[in-house]
Amino acid sequence: MAALSPVERTAGVEAEERTAPLDVDAVHEHVRAGALRAGPTGTVGLELERHAVDLRAPGRRVPWERLTGALRGLAPPAGSRVTLEPGGQVELSTAPLPGVAAAVAALHRDAACVDAALAAEGVALVGTGTDPARPPARVHPGSRYAAMAAHFDAVGHGADGAAMMCSTASLQVNLDAGPAHRWAQRLAHLHRLLPVLAALGACSPLLAGRGTGARSARQGVWQRLEPGRCARPAGRTGGPDPAGEWADFALSAPVMLVRDGGDDAPCRPVLEPVRLADWVAGRRRLHGRAPTAADVEVHLSTLWPPVRLRGFLELRVLDAVPAPWWPGLAAVVAAVVDDERAADAAAEAAAPVAHRAADAARLGLRDADLARAARGVLAAALPAAPAALRPAVEAWADLAERGRDVADLVLDRAARSGPTGCLTAEELR
Repeated sequence: MAALSPVERTAGVEAEERTAPLDVDAVHEHVRAGALRAGPTGTVGLELERHAVDLRAPGRRVPWERLTGALRGLAPPAGSRVTLEPGGQVELSTAPLPGVAAAVAALHRDAACVDAALAAEGVALVGTGTDPARPPARVHPGSRYAAMAAHFDAVGHGADGAAMMCSTASLQVNLDAGPAHRWAQRLAHLHRLLPVLAALGACSPLLAGRGTGARSARQGVWQRLEPGRCARPAGRTGGPDPAGEWADFALSAPVMLVRDGGDDAPCRPVLEPVRLADWVAGRRRLHGRAPTAADVEVHLSTLWPPVRLRGFLELRVLDAVPAPWWPGLAAVVAAVVDDERAADAAAEAAAPVAHRAADAARLGLRDADLARAARGVLAAALPAAPAALRPAVEAWADLAERGRDVADLVLDRAARSGPTGCLTAEELR
């Protein structure tokens, strides 16, 4: 489900159309038409980011040339796409597959392939929401990430921008939008679940060698980072036209960077807040020109609210978690969104904490109400989970019943061997 952007999917944009003049109404309709794709539910895609660690020198980042050399020509057997993030995090993105069990199986196969290729070079991949030991540092030489860093610095979000790009990792669960008449209901349900899902998956109590005081430092970064780009658009959700609300959000969001030319052309940063709507309407010009359809496509790729609309629903609030834990977390999310009975039970359990996104990042399951809601969501998910994944969901339920969470596993390891020790111990149980 991570294949094409909404602009690419919607219009099949030809080269000459990508450079044609735009107007605000046309862009709004274009983005609206690509935001959600009607159809049945049940398809699942997974995206897993993990931090790359040099096992001979875990306190240093793995050089770019070493990462790309180890992965060059690699073809994961289940077809997942392999990409590298600014700090050297390795991301695997599965194809859309029929159900969460198939998606988990594919990601398992492809992760084993990638892990073996990197292990041959003395590199391991570790799943936690933030890098627990190393300070943010970019190793990716791409101009897109240099432009992003320059933009964040210019608009006063430099520290959080650097942490987001270089020190965070997530598990993203991609789900079908469903039938058009249920879009608003489905989006509202998913947004009500966000705080309890974020609290359940919180796995980033350490960042750059220090305790943050938060169970999910990663979510804290996203909640602070440039709200016009990353926050749930207040006042623009919950209505009867979620695709139109998404288009409103996209036009109101600030433009981050401009690419002059094709996909290989260098990116240049936008160093002041300029809404896409103002650029399209001609009220502002960026780098001396008007925008094109290709610019809209790039802009959409820089929008990161908790649920991103890409024809499907991209859930972005989950931290990366250690290898034994992400299959169960993926199964929980799919069950409480796609299974009608599980969704109803989860909605009831999550209702008392549906407004507590900030507390979910800071307190996680240390908060009694969030912990109670998480246990209810897990109980709702368990009977709906595929048989192959039920033991993984049961492990989450057992952890929660014992008053523990995956952030505790990171802190336990750090207490025994320091933050750097967390980088060399993936199998946190």
